[in-house]
Amino acid sequence: MNRSTYRLGFSPCPNDTFIFHALATGKVPTPGIEWEPILEDVETLNKLAFDRAIPVTKISFHAYGNLRESHLLLSAGSALGRGCGPLIVARETMTRQKLEGERIAIPGKWTSAALLLRLFAPKLRASQLVEMPFDCILERVAQGKVAAGLIIHESRFTYADHGLVALADLGQWWEDESGLPIPLGGVIADRALGEVQLRTINDALRESVRHARSHPDDSAEYVRSHAQELSQEVTRAHIDLYVNDFTEDLGETGLEAIGALFRYAEAKGILLPFEGSLTL
Repeated sequence: MNRSTYRLGFSPCPNDTFIFHALATGKVPTPGIEWEPILEDVETLNKLAFDRAIPVTKISFHAYGNLRESHLLLSAGSALGRGCGPLIVARETMTRQKLEGERIAIPGKWTSAALLLRLFAPKLRASQLVEMPFDCILERVAQGKVAAGLIIHESRFTYADHGLVALADLGQWWEDESGLPIPLGGVIADRALGEVQLRTINDALRESVRHARSHPDDSAEYVRSHAQELSQEVTRAHIDLYVNDFTEDLGETGLEAIGALFRYAEAKGILLPFEGSLTL
């Protein structure tokens, strides 16, 4: 049987290495496909997706909003839920009005966090947003290099260790605005792969998620090897926060939340309207 080799993109963050472990290492087979794992930070994956350099990859929903014509959203593998959104942190409390006049560190312009920030504080100008790797933001805010920072991933658990305070929880803001869970990232595949391959990949990814959740010890060393600076407690909290039932299958509520986020962004002129189907 002929097998195709495809690049598979995901981040080294614990929730991604946890759910992709079985797929990437062959514990869960993908009939007719071999995988070449590409582990990069989320903004790098976003940019690679724009270049169509990786046919299957985890991506921010903000970036996917610009790729809906060329890529399909898989129903498995997403990071979406409640109480898991990005935070705005600073050295001291400040009003939203003051925040809108300051320089803010962001983990990349195509991240869903950056999209939520633009919806939350629409008066912010592009020149005020300072892009940097997500794991540098806490230090730069603590040093006073920027007035505030938009944090994601494990930084949610460690910002207080840097003497910082939370100004806003953008996930909670979104939940209050929409009544829906917050969509952060999903797994997309190039539509050019064709329906048969896309269904095969989606089914295999779902089995990888299920394997991870039912056999959490199997991926422990793999997760740890890519998160060496994180304590076991932070790693576990990270997985528990971002891996849930939506990760196995978006379902109607998950798709409704993603559609609502895109409509909010379209209404603000951040995304162009799209009329096609997002999923299989």
